[in-house]
Amino acid sequence: MDLRGRSFDTLDDFWDALAGPLGLPGEFGRNTEALRDTFQVGGVSEVVDHHDVVVVHVDKRGVLTSRDREVRALRRAFAGPRSRLVAHVVPD
Repeated sequence: MDLRGRSFDTLDDFWDALAGPLGLPGEFGRNTEALRDTFQVGGVSEVVDHHDVVVVHVDKRGVLTSRDREVRALRRAFAGPRSRLVAHVVPD
């Protein structure tokens, strides 16, 4: 999934961008533990379960440049064998 060209001011913006393309249900927890379970355990999203690996490309800007605990946890949620978050550096 390619989300480059978008700047996420908040993590809620990022969750909104993921929800539709990943087929996340309305009751999805919008937290890193729920995302990790979606990738690693399965049974949450037919879209995710249909793929061996989910790769999400983003620009490294907005909230994704933060080093706070929540953003670090988000990066770790993508660090399993079935998921990757690729943050591309955007030139100034």
